Amino acid sequence: MEQELPLVSKHERAVTRTISRQRLIVNMERVQPYLYLLPAFVLVFIWVYRPLIEIIGLSFSQWNLLPTSPKTPVGWANYQQVLSLPEIQRALVNTLGYTVGLLPFSLILPVIIAIFTHGIRSKISSVYRAIIFTPMIIAPVVVTVLWRWILDPYTGVVNAGLQAAFHVRPINFMGDPILMIPTITFITGWGLIGFCTLIFSSSLAGIDRSYLEAAAIDGASYWQTVRYIMLPLLSPSILFVTLLTVLFSSQWTFVHINVLGISSLRVTTSNIYTVLYDYGFRSFNIGVSSAAAVLMFIGFGAIAIVFLWLQNRFSFYDA
Repeated sequence: MEQELPLVSKHERAVTRTISRQRLIVNMERVQPYLYLLPAFVLVFIWVYRPLIEIIGLSFSQWNLLPTSPKTPVGWANYQQVLSLPEIQRALVNTLGYTVGLLPFSLILPVIIAIFTHGIRSKISSVYRAIIFTPMIIAPVVVTVLWRWILDPYTGVVNAGLQAAFHVRPINFMGDPILMIPTITFITGWGLIGFCTLIFSSSLAGIDRSYLEAAAIDGASYWQTVRYIMLPLLSPSILFVTLLTVLFSSQWTFVHINVLGISSLRVTTSNIYTVLYDYGFRSFNIGVSSAAAVLMFIGFGAIAIVFLWLQNRFSFYDA
């Protein structure tokens, strides 16, 4: 018996080591996916959440971006100032106008184009997609300069055509306060049509053709097929594009407003992004700019949550 005890002890130690090794392997397998995601998490924290935290801190301070100038805590004064600024109120109204004005270009026209061009299988489809997507890949600055030349009241081809056809006086699309917002909206929407059309075309391409064939066998007309099959299956993409338009309309129009650079009409055409830019990098009032950015983040976050709820509630998926 005295000689068997060491053998039993060695066996138990071997079993214990085996179990520990297996547990370590299992734990490593559980941790391994997170190790692959760790670099992405670090980059997201550095480039997204760290600046967001710094902006929240700056919104409660007064600072002019100079390294030698101290940051002075002011509490909620920046938020109170933001809410009382007439520029913010005007920018919110303009932002709503840009958003509503872009919806026909990002939603209605792309859906119509995608439905009418659905089913094209020849080489023409590649040419059509390349042509319709080209405005999206052109730099926004170049787009603005080109349209400023096209819409010029004296040398632009649009005014020349209107004058030749209808004998009207030159229209100053880029200088009239009434026409500036519709003009900027049109220029921005012109570049969005192709991108949004491809989104809807991709969604239509994913529809099972057996639905369309079954509808044809049952005697459904083309419009009935569109109404009861295509549009319901496009509902996730419709809500997604609508969300993009609401969240990014200010960002899409900001470049065109900034490139035009008409100081006398900047307040007339301003949106939320131009106000943030002016207070942050022209007036160097970082506190007010940061406070406005935080309020904008909260507002757009609430809108995104509402749209996600709508998407889960009303979207129809092909299960």
